[in-house]
Amino acid sequence: MSDYEVIERIDAFCDAVPRQRARAEVIGPLVLFVPIGAGWPHYARPRVDERPPIAAADVRSVRARQRELLIPESFEWIEQTAPGMAAAAGAAGLVVHAHPLLVLGNLAASPAVPPRISIRVVTPGDPELDLVWAVPGVAFGHPGTDVGEAGVIERDKIAADHDGGTIELLRERLESGRSVLATASGPNGPLAAGSYQLADGVAEITGVGVLPASRRRGLGAAVTRALAADALDRGAHTVFLSATDATVARVYARLGFREIGTAMIAEPPGG
Repeated sequence: MSDYEVIERIDAFCDAVPRQRARAEVIGPLVLFVPIGAGWPHYARPRVDERPPIAAADVRSVRARQRELLIPESFEWIEQTAPGMAAAAGAAGLVVHAHPLLVLGNLAASPAVPPRISIRVVTPGDPELDLVWAVPGVAFGHPGTDVGEAGVIERDKIAADHDGGTIELLRERLESGRSVLATASGPNGPLAAGSYQLADGVAEITGVGVLPASRRRGLGAAVTRALAADALDRGAHTVFLSATDATVARVYARLGFREIGTAMIAEPPGG
């Protein structure tokens, strides 16, 4: 299969998955996914059917609808399938971010992890589910790969303040198999976590984060490798992810991922 065909398959996945729990509103050349019931808000993105040209006015129309619905003004797409979107988003007042898009080739062996660290796929009834869920919240609140001070105390604070409905939604997605969650845990509980979604043989690994105090120990790589292996075991023929930057992409490359394109995100200034 050519890289172009793989990108097209990933692009179709990114259009299909939000439809599992959102209503699709077509606005010109773009489609906005409006959440149905409880859950996380989705993005808007270019249509996958006709792929008409995209202008700044189209992006502004979607932003107005997002404000009306009180949902984030967020856009995501793949540069190779919508090369004019970045310019349109920028002209509409959004800040555009580019991230390496990687696809799995041959999965490498499991990386070494420190003693007393275990890697596991999390079950819906896991007693530490709320702690696992809280790990990426701490990690992405302290971006980058440098070791920091934030750790289990910050994780536990987020877990203590969690919305019970969010945890129940997460548990339902784990039970249905639409989402899979993995963690690296030590004596003080989860230190790293990540997940993937699977649809039509395509799996996207997302939200891999490590508590800053536990970085530079191979935990993020170990979680990513466990997720990829589980996705393959469940029948995925395409496993992909987007990296924050080239430095993080090199970590994934050591697991068998290779860069295939560019994942794009656009949002208002200030995030």
